[in-house]
Amino acid sequence: MLKGIKIACIIFILSAFPAKASELNDIVIFIRDDVYNDYTRFLNGRQPSEVNDFTGAYIRRDVVDMIIAQQALMLGGFTKSFSYHTGNVNFRKTKLLEDGKLLISFDSVWSLDAEQLAKDVYISDAVIRKGEYYAGVFTAPSNHRVLKLQKREDFKSLTAVSTPKWLTDWHTLSALPLKELLREDEWLSQVRMVSMKWVDFVMMPLMPSLKNQYHLEDIRLVAVPNIVLQLNDSRHFIISKHHPDASQAYAALQAGLKQLRKQGAIEKAYKEAGFIPNLNDYTVINSTD
Repeated sequence: MLKGIKIACIIFILSAFPAKASELNDIVIFIRDDVYNDYTRFLNGRQPSEVNDFTGAYIRRDVVDMIIAQQALMLGGFTKSFSYHTGNVNFRKTKLLEDGKLLISFDSVWSLDAEQLAKDVYISDAVIRKGEYYAGVFTAPSNHRVLKLQKREDFKSLTAVSTPKWLTDWHTLSALPLKELLREDEWLSQVRMVSMKWVDFVMMPLMPSLKNQYHLEDIRLVAVPNIVLQLNDSRHFIISKHHPDASQAYAALQAGLKQLRKQGAIEKAYKEAGFIPNLNDYTVINSTD
């Protein structure tokens, strides 16, 4: 009986994670399922190396990150392929990097957060430079009080949600005159709390190709029109020092990023995606100018 149960469990595990023979030597990348879904829909059968236009449906900051990282690795001579395991992996991913079970985070991280992991990871040159990052204020479509935001003082009656594990996000929100800043470490829980109107808003990258609307399962959020917050930090890719391919991948990534930066391709990509916005169209709520 026990033997039968063990066999059944093994069959279930294998069926849950099918792999082609050619994928067995791929480098496994753990990634949030919503990011992967938009990534595959944006590529629409193309390879990352074929992308030179970052306009269109499904493009978002996470997707630009994924493509830029892979283009840089390829330009730098790193030829190994990747296979993706999806799920809600935000903070488990940090542990995987520290343990050497994940080569690279294709989701760029803040400089402040990367430095916390410097003992275990290599930190790339900035892919988003300090001063370039602006986030939208996302709320439930029926939260009209938030959607009427116009100036800094309007935040005094509002609540926000984030996590101090994202140091730059937490510091940015802490500097606003909020009624309350709530801590929630899981991204899915954060957006669900806002969707349910338990919290007024969450910061998220702008998504102009999606009309600045965020959809995930039964969750729908919209950005306050013409309002952004500046997050005064740079973002970087990190590579685990403990992964067998670490040195080769890091050297390739750095070389490729330098080429892309010299070509103007990195800034072009984030601008085309609407992530680096035209500030003539937005009020920067926390501008220090």
